Parts: sequence; C-alpha cells; structure tokens
Amino acid sequence: MVVDHRQHRLEELRSALSVVVYPIQYAVNLPVDLIQWVNETLQTRTKLQEENESLRAELRTLKSQLQKFAALEAENFRMRELLDSSFRLGDQVLVAELLSVDLDPYRQQVLIDKGTRSGVFSGQPVVDASGVTGQVVHAGMATSSVMLLTDPAHAIPVQVNRNGLRAIALGTGSTTRLNVPFLPNNADIKEGDLLISSGLGGRFPRGYPVAEVSKVQYNAGEPFASVEATPSAQVDRSREVLLVWPTEQLLLDDIEAPTEEGSPASEPAEGEVQ
Repeated sequence: MVVDHRQHRLEELRSALSVVVYPIQYAVNLPVDLIQWVNETLQTRTKLQEENESLRAELRTLKSQLQKFAALEAENFRMRELLDSSFRLGDQVLVAELLSVDLDPYRQQVLIDKGTRSGVFSGQPVVDASGVTGQVVHAGMATSSVMLLTDPAHAIPVQVNRNGLRAIALGTGSTTRLNVPFLPNNADIKEGDLLISSGLGGRFPRGYPVAEVSKVQYNAGEPFASVEATPSAQVDRSREVLLVWPTEQLLLDDIEAPTEEGSPASEPAEGEVQ
C-alpha cells in the first residue's frame, strides 16, 4: 500500500478491475434507475395532460370572452354612430333598444324598451344613425310599438334634397324598398337623389334622410312615373334607435304648459333653474 501510495504501481490494476466491475454495477442499479425513469415519465405525462386540459379550458373561456368583446365592440360602434347622429340632429333625443321584432311579412313593427314614463308619445319620430326608421304607434308604460317606414301602412312626406320636389314615400313590406307614387313623367327626379323628410305631415321634423332613389321608370301612355327608393335607415339591422322630440314641439309644449293655477307658465324667478 505504501509503494502503491507513493509510486502508483496498482493504478493499472484498479483501472482494469473497474472495467470488469462496471457491468455488474450497472446491472445492479438498472432496476432502480428504470423504476425512477418510469415514475418521472408517468408524472411528466400526467402533468402534461393536466396542463393541456387546463390550457384547453382557458382557451375555451378566452374564445367565449372574445366573442362577447366582438359583440361589445360592434355595439359600441353603433352607439357612437347614434351619439354622433344625435349631435347632428340638434333635437332632443333618447336612445332606445329593440326588444322584439314582428315577423309578420305584412307588418313591419318593432318593440322598444322605452314608454310613457320616459316621455314617449304616440306618433313620435324614430330614427337611427342613418335616417328615419319609423314612428311610435303605441306607447305603453315601459315599452312602445314602432311602425317602420317600410310597413305597407306607413307613409311619410318627403322632398328631393337636390331641388325641393315634394312627394310621398310609401312602405312596401320590403325592408329594402319604398314606393314614391304620383310623380308625373316630367318630374325632375333621378336615380341617386336623396329624399329627406319635408316636415309637412306634422309628424316628422324637416330635413331627416329618408331614402335614396334607386329606380325611375317612365311609362309611355301612363300619367305617372314608377319611382322606387332604398331606405337610408338600417331598418333590418339596427339594434338601437333614437326617439326624437323635435325642437319646435318642445317650444310649443313650453308655451302651452299651464301653471298650477291653470294659467300659462310664467317666467322663472331669479336664480330658479328652468
């Protein structure tokens, strides 16, 4: 041992013996290593399966939220259009949401979530971000029925924005078409003309977009031309609408509003908010 310690005479022998003993050590340790490898593999597989299931559940949740976000984004876009439209109108307006749609092909009516407790009245104009939608035909306490301008029973006085030519736009039962009857063959109207509300019917204020002329056909031997128009409002797609209180109507109500004694409303006292 002293000689080996100082001169390393047995180093080669130990190396040879280690080569011979290694397979035996490997064989002895193999079951332990194999069991450990199997346990780690199974644990890793189970962990990966749990992580995959968790990720799938999270992905489903995120997809569901993404769908809601897409719907909210579209709603926000529509609301922005309505708000921009209300600023352009200048009249007092109130946003209402559609609750249901009448599916009868011969009736174009919708139900909205505003009623008399919100100040809604029968005959009130209803518009959306693009133009006239219709008018209230029945106002309940919390809901109201709106007849769309495409209803066969609906008519609205209009005029050609280009030259002021007056006409009547009638509903046809189709959400994409209005009839403009009783225009003579020599009437100055053409495709692409914008029809706006004339304000002569007493219901709709003047100047609201109603439709765009889509067809003008002159019939030989007939006294009137065949004129059709496409509604400006998105009557088959809008989810929110604007109830309009025309400025003229508000001023008339203020003038005619009686006081408690039954006399016309007096001027507000100094410091009183009207």
